[in-house]
Amino acid sequence: MTQKDLSITIFFSGFTTLGVELAASRLLGNYFGTSNLVWASIIGLILIYLTGGYFLGGAWADRSPKYSTFYRILIWGSFLLGISAVISRPVLRLSANAFDALQLGILLGSFASVIILFAAPIVLLGTASPFAIRLAITDAKTSGKISGRLYAISTLGSFVGTFIPTLLITPLLGTYRTLLILSGLMLIVSMAYLVKSTGWKPVIPFLWMPVIILVLFLYGLPGTDKTTPGLIYETESDYNYIQVIKQDEYVLLRLNEGQGIHSVYHPQIDNYYGPWEQVLAAPFFTSPEVDPASIHSMAIVGLAAGTTARQASHAFPKVMIDGIEIDPKIVSIGQNYFGMDLPNLKVIIEDGRWALRKSPNRYQVISLDAYRPPYIPAHLTTVEFFNEIRAHLTEDGVMTINVGHSPNDRRLIEILATTASKVFPSIYIVDIPNTFNTMIYATSQPTKIEFLTENFLRLNANPDTNGLIKHALQTAVQNLQPTPTQAQVFTDDHAPVEWITNSIVINFLLSGDQLEYLK
Repeated sequence: MTQKDLSITIFFSGFTTLGVELAASRLLGNYFGTSNLVWASIIGLILIYLTGGYFLGGAWADRSPKYSTFYRILIWGSFLLGISAVISRPVLRLSANAFDALQLGILLGSFASVIILFAAPIVLLGTASPFAIRLAITDAKTSGKISGRLYAISTLGSFVGTFIPTLLITPLLGTYRTLLILSGLMLIVSMAYLVKSTGWKPVIPFLWMPVIILVLFLYGLPGTDKTTPGLIYETESDYNYIQVIKQDEYVLLRLNEGQGIHSVYHPQIDNYYGPWEQVLAAPFFTSPEVDPASIHSMAIVGLAAGTTARQASHAFPKVMIDGIEIDPKIVSIGQNYFGMDLPNLKVIIEDGRWALRKSPNRYQVISLDAYRPPYIPAHLTTVEFFNEIRAHLTEDGVMTINVGHSPNDRRLIEILATTASKVFPSIYIVDIPNTFNTMIYATSQPTKIEFLTENFLRLNANPDTNGLIKHALQTAVQNLQPTPTQAQVFTDDHAPVEWITNSIVINFLLSGDQLEYLK
């Protein structure tokens, strides 16, 4: 065996460890969301497991400084990684059902169980670096040089493991099979070098392991990731775990942990009594005599599968829409399952803030619906972002935001309304009945609430007015809320939105209000 052999082993060890960390984050994100709290838990515990592996590897290497010991440890770590990934699936299915039922105890228990499942393989893989250094050092005079080189190679492997599994393997094959590929790759490397160091005989007892991993890869993951009634399609993208669900004749889009419907479609029905059609009320806050035919430009940040775009196309016959969506797989699903084939819709696949910053266009309406319940991308909540939105609105333009709340906690509404008020002169708040959704409307020019009521009375009396517009205006007039009290202003430098959201979610789960929510 040579130092080159150890270097290759350490490279793949680093590759596998970082790949597992990111895949585990993605695996849990499908069920528990992608908040900083989830990320911090996963990263923190994996670092603890690696710390244990470093201590164990150093002690083990001193007791048995043999290549055969080294590679046997890595073989078992690699195999247990694949087994842990598969065992986690039924546990996570249980957690998905608990999430839908808001059963906090089962939810937390499932999260802890899956995290613990990865302890053994990560600890064993963590022994690689100190053990390899012990084997490589034959002269104390070169110990620093050898240690530095092996740690550098391990870090380089981690760098590669950050990108290839995340950007290539997971979108192509899914999270479970990504973990099995990482398990199988490290297993093959370890067994190959065990053969090179000691011959075939010590490897024979382990030959069943790659067979098991291969069988699990091909046949061991039947069915869908979640036992969701009516599930007709599921996939993973670079950004989301995606479900398409059919209930009666309605097609629904759910993402990640599955709390919230992001798009809905019915071939004969246009009104879904949710936040989508309330975007249609936005232009009627701007003046007392708005003609629906005068609405010709709209941008939707968070297009999803196109529900709002389709409704706007029905309501405003001349509107041209720029639909901004970061996830190309969601766009494809919208086209395949949600009738998103509108000739007046231009799809832009980019981050919402970046796409708006680059856009040369100005719009009469900009709808911001890129918030993934319950969590909100911080960079889409700040006064700087709202300034960018206003710069892309026409003189009579209006911004609308769909934001959630709990029955007794409206802090996010207060904060976003306060932040928007630093940019826009008039702010209006409308709760959507029978939901936890609220619409915030912000106009580029000073306006009066009487504009909305005058438009509603005039258009409601006109039999030619589109029914979606009538309903949106009636809902807005009947559910208008007082302007909230002043609260914190979010900036690019300081927007602790997840801190506030975590508090809202925890208070909601502990309050007993979820029982009413489930009725």
